[in-house]
Amino acid sequence: MPFYRQVGKIPRKRHTVFRKADGSLHREQVMGTKGFSGAQSILYHYHMPTEMVRAEVERSIRMDFEEETALRHRHFRTDQHEQTGDAVAGREFVLGNEDLLLGVVNPTEKMDYYYRNSDGDELLFVHRGTGQLETIFGNLSYGPGDYLVIPVGTIYRVLPDPGEAKFLVIETNSWITTPKRYRNEFGQLLEHSPFCERDIYGPVEVHPRTERGEFEVKTKSRGMIHSHIMAHHPLDVVGWDGYLYPWKFNIGDFEPITGRVHMPPPIHQTFEGNNFVVCSFVPRLYDYHPDAIPAPYAHSNVDSDEVLYYVEGNFMSRKGISEGSITLHPSGIPHGPHPGKAEASIGKKETLELAVMVDTFRPLRVVKKACTWEDPDYMRSWLEQPMDHAGKLSP
Repeated sequence: MPFYRQVGKIPRKRHTVFRKADGSLHREQVMGTKGFSGAQSILYHYHMPTEMVRAEVERSIRMDFEEETALRHRHFRTDQHEQTGDAVAGREFVLGNEDLLLGVVNPTEKMDYYYRNSDGDELLFVHRGTGQLETIFGNLSYGPGDYLVIPVGTIYRVLPDPGEAKFLVIETNSWITTPKRYRNEFGQLLEHSPFCERDIYGPVEVHPRTERGEFEVKTKSRGMIHSHIMAHHPLDVVGWDGYLYPWKFNIGDFEPITGRVHMPPPIHQTFEGNNFVVCSFVPRLYDYHPDAIPAPYAHSNVDSDEVLYYVEGNFMSRKGISEGSITLHPSGIPHGPHPGKAEASIGKKETLELAVMVDTFRPLRVVKKACTWEDPDYMRSWLEQPMDHAGKLSP
């Protein structure tokens, strides 16, 4: 996490006596990463965080991926997924590999349980809808354009407001942080970073729940969802401090970097994790060299797969996509602007596109169920010469 935060009541020194009003001790929990060498926070509970009544395996969550197919460009229209549910059980994944899973969810129902991902951090991008992210560290409100970063092991639930809602979901097996090249040796975001600490929001207060009873926390770990029944309310934290906590950043606060000629995708980078990066394409001025071609040049992803999630606007290098589209341009073959898009971009002053890009440095596989949303003609959308009814190029 970029900076230190303190919320609620904590003792003056860590690992020292901190008593409740009745004289009994608050229970201290160090929650950290990388074996006490990474980011961490210290939480103070009203009850013991280890109190558990029952533990059961609920279900397997191992993905059913399609068999290896011909290498090609892919396009999935995720707005065809109309099923609603809560923010966890309703997730439908499209792509995945050893490092992450990427999918969508239409979270219109409130979670009647709490959840934690014990495998890695989660990133939720709010495409549509508003609501509350209720966590052990405190609450965060959310709205369209918000990235919600939820650290590994965080107990939370999503409480959406009534109405239409959609998230892009990225579940990782590692961490999510700001790009290293935008931070100095002290962890502070540098002057040339496209965003700064003022744009990052974390919880500002806790609302400890001290009641006893049976409360369910569903835990993702080791390819399974485990049901843990606690003997007290899981959100019993009276205070905490540290560098590990959920936070939000709105894509509208990303300040684009521009140049005289077309700038490469790393200028859009917003987050990084183990073997992947996340980028934000936002409204921006085009290149200002008098002979500039603002549309991107064709390029080969020689060591990464490129995924784009289209949020809104007219994406300047693409045809045939819509809000909620996900495209996969795999490593090993080139991709670039659709026919006519480079020519059409010349002389234009700005673009109003909004999209989230994920580049992975290990190949992605397609989840079988997502194939029902696939546009089978996308691979051929770069053809400048039409095909006849026999599937051959017309003379």
